[in-house]
Amino acid sequence: MAKVRKLTNEDKSTLGKVLRYIRKYYVFLIFSIMLAAVTVACTLYVPILTGNAIDLIIDKGLVDFTGITAIIKTMIAVILIGALAQWLMNVCNNKITYNVIRDIRTEAIRKIEILPLKYIDGHPYGDVVSRVIADVDQFADGLLMGFTQLFTGVITILGTLGFMLTVSIPITLVVVCVTPLSLFVAAYIAKNTYTMFKKQSETRGEQTAIIDEMVGNLKVVKAYSQEAEVKEKFDEVNDRLEKCSLKAIFFSSITNPSTRFVNSVVYMLVALVGAIFAVHGRISVGKLSCMLSYANQYTKPFNEISGVVTELQNALTCAGRVMELIEEEPQAPEPENAGTVNADGHVELEKVYFSYVPEQKLIEDFNLSVKPGQRIAIVGPTGCGKTTLINLLMRFYDVQAGSIQVDGHDIRQITRQSLRTSYGMVLQETWLKSASIRDNIAYGRPDATEEEVIEAAKKAHAHSFIKRMPEGYDTIITEGGGNLSQGQKQLLTIARAMLLDAPMLILDEATSSVDTRTEALIQKAMATLMQGRTSFIIAHRLSTIKDADHILVMNHGDIIEQGTHESLLAQNGFYTNLYNSQFA
Repeated sequence: MAKVRKLTNEDKSTLGKVLRYIRKYYVFLIFSIMLAAVTVACTLYVPILTGNAIDLIIDKGLVDFTGITAIIKTMIAVILIGALAQWLMNVCNNKITYNVIRDIRTEAIRKIEILPLKYIDGHPYGDVVSRVIADVDQFADGLLMGFTQLFTGVITILGTLGFMLTVSIPITLVVVCVTPLSLFVAAYIAKNTYTMFKKQSETRGEQTAIIDEMVGNLKVVKAYSQEAEVKEKFDEVNDRLEKCSLKAIFFSSITNPSTRFVNSVVYMLVALVGAIFAVHGRISVGKLSCMLSYANQYTKPFNEISGVVTELQNALTCAGRVMELIEEEPQAPEPENAGTVNADGHVELEKVYFSYVPEQKLIEDFNLSVKPGQRIAIVGPTGCGKTTLINLLMRFYDVQAGSIQVDGHDIRQITRQSLRTSYGMVLQETWLKSASIRDNIAYGRPDATEEEVIEAAKKAHAHSFIKRMPEGYDTIITEGGGNLSQGQKQLLTIARAMLLDAPMLILDEATSSVDTRTEALIQKAMATLMQGRTSFIIAHRLSTIKDADHILVMNHGDIIEQGTHESLLAQNGFYTNLYNSQFA
């Protein structure tokens, strides 16, 4: 049987967390242990019956067929009871295992939903997916094997010793004395498997991240002819995974054959000593047959438990990675007295400070006052803080100093849901789920009627191309919108924002992927949509924000110029240079 390395505090902590999940299903656990005991008892009782039957065969013509027939009937009943108990035990074990992994996955997904965006931004998506899918699957395999074989294995060892002691104490002592040899061999082989399985799990997550990134951006990879580089990077990680996996599997694989060898030695000694005892009349042939059967039964669990311990080491590693995700610091909780807001569009930013990295300053002492219905355009070079400002307005990130107020309420004192439902949002990077066009447009308002969905699509000038699709509004969009052009995807996201009909709008390069004619139509529709609504418009094409009520020119996180389009051009400053550079 494999003996694991000494558990670290981290391992013990992970084990304790797993047991807390299992504790909810203690009824099934108790039944599983009881049924394991019944299964083992039935299995161990059969050799006794077999030995008794052999002892009824005295000599040629001296066979007690009546007694043997009765024993055979009893054996059939015992075997059937054992089989039923084992089947019920497996049902209980499966119930525990799959309820536990369901709970873990549910909690992991719930945690992802409340994690701050800085965690998602700072970790490869593939690694997060690997933790929730692959690691939990590996953990389930180890847990199921543990329940199925660990209980029966331990009970079999103890039960076999008990039965053997009732048959022959000297032969039992021979078995017990040789047993430590099996433990030492397994311990020597298995001591490094945990480290290998940990590296295997981490490397698998790295590999999943590369695959996720490559498949999600395959067009870009092909467009820049980076197939060879991606393949080289994948091969390097794949080679490391191969080496980690081979080492882990090698050590875990030779544990079982090694213990089987030692167990064969045990069986040989029992046969030898038992034969000597039988020759001298100290044990009957039936009892010797019973002891040989017990010797085999006794050593078998050591082989199974060796595999279980190795698998549990892998499971413990995977569980640790999942628990790390589940225990990540969530986003700042909302106050108990957090209220809601029916925004009219009045937004105030007072002395706002924020940076993604402490040592790299971004937004400092930022002040802005927006009146209801104003259209605020935000322009500036890449990295100046435009999108960061949107992240703060939506409370994807919290300010580190100062405050942002909507209608006089600090946004940290109102619920995130109340704040975010006050905004309609169209991002430069379109996102569409794998569902019908109708469902994608109605994503923010699932209860919207068919007429409302169509009206929103018409306002976004998406209705005409939707009607040309094979199933119209029922056309299923593939993952990521692969069966639509970038411009069509952009139109659908605009229609989605129009349907939401929120009092405030955030448009982050909302027309960046459409042609000039369509852009003109959308700008006209947007002008209608923005009437009476506070709008924040991020634009690189300055021609699209000429009609904005107020333009903020940002650079290095600060507002360096502000005013209308005409007044900024008259200043002949940074905005003027930026504007002229687009029409030079």
